[in-house]
Amino acid sequence: MTERHGSSLEIAGLRKSFDDKIVLDGVNLGVRPGESLVIIGGSGAGKSVLLKCILGLIQPDSGTILIDGVDMTDQRSDRTDAVRERIGMLFQGGALFDSMPVWRNITFALTQGRARDSKKMHALAIEMLEKVGLEPRVADLRPAEISGGMQKRVALARAIAANPDLIFFDEPTTGLDPIRANTINQLIRGLVTDLGCTAVTITHDMASAHHIADQVAMLHEGRIVWAGPVDQLDKSGNELVDRFIHGRTD
Repeated sequence: MTERHGSSLEIAGLRKSFDDKIVLDGVNLGVRPGESLVIIGGSGAGKSVLLKCILGLIQPDSGTILIDGVDMTDQRSDRTDAVRERIGMLFQGGALFDSMPVWRNITFALTQGRARDSKKMHALAIEMLEKVGLEPRVADLRPAEISGGMQKRVALARAIAANPDLIFFDEPTTGLDPIRANTINQLIRGLVTDLGCTAVTITHDMASAHHIADQVAMLHEGRIVWAGPVDQLDKSGNELVDRFIHGRTD
């Protein structure tokens, strides 16, 4: 992968309800190119719905989502598909295809699952595996033949295989021990620092947030209640943030 400049993300007035339940209530949020944003918040705060709206998996009721100036909520635009091709995604559960070897999983988005350019794709998969600290031999194994931590790294290799400008991480360290979690944190930080990728991460892991974030935003009851630099997180002056990051129930 070559060094590049990440994409910008601007969200304004984003709203989404399901029946009479308001999930997103006017979200305003911005990420600059080459910046790492971590979104924190409790269960039910709307984090996953926000992510799905950005990815185009859910259509918001109102508001705008601009990626490099292109409104991703405009279903009539012919520019959104080109923007989505520059987006990577690491799903919480990995979401690997058990029926395919690791190398085909990694290159799936590039081949649309078709058996083509096999030699080239296999070589690319090995290159991506090396970037996430896995040996070339892993390429020919099935997901069921490797550990959960290795599966997470394979999923990360898949997310970066298409050389994205903007990449999303959904709870990237969930289920990992501290050593493997730190490996993932370092890889995410490296994507931003070394390659200039823009990263947006949803996490409950505050150690991870401190490690990978440039900026942090807290989502609570469908609204951004605080946003700022990561070095201000522990002195935000916001009671909701303070209770969340210290795990207090009072």
